[in-house]
Amino acid sequence: MSTTVMSDAVMMPVTESQTVTANLTTEVEFAECDCCGLMEECTPAYMERIRERYKGKWICGLCREAVKEEIMRSGRLISTDEAMTRYMMFRRASRSSGPSPNPAVHLITAMRHIVTPCVFECQSQSQSPSQL
Repeated sequence: MSTTVMSDAVMMPVTESQTVTANLTTEVEFAECDCCGLMEECTPAYMERIRERYKGKWICGLCREAVKEEIMRSGRLISTDEAMTRYMMFRRASRSSGPSPNPAVHLITAMRHIVTPCVFECQSQSQSPSQL
């Protein structure tokens, strides 16, 4: 994991005649998603919160949204663990059909998996009952 330190000077008014300059240092690390391999920049505190939610796994924002969608799409209440397992199985199945050398294709495939059911639901809801 690589680390980048970012520093910003912030002016904070104390009184009308005084100002205090605080030097804020934020450590940024790159983390690789355990699901899709996408790299994200984040702070260690943020990484810790995500890993707590997902049983020690680092899951990128896109995969987290896919896991949420899997929970909502299920006909019954399922746990985050079960939704993550289902999504990871989907990812493995889509990769076994022939991985693309371009990571953007993986990203597009994941987005298609999220959006496709929504598109069909919207189309069926827009039709009048006589068209069904």
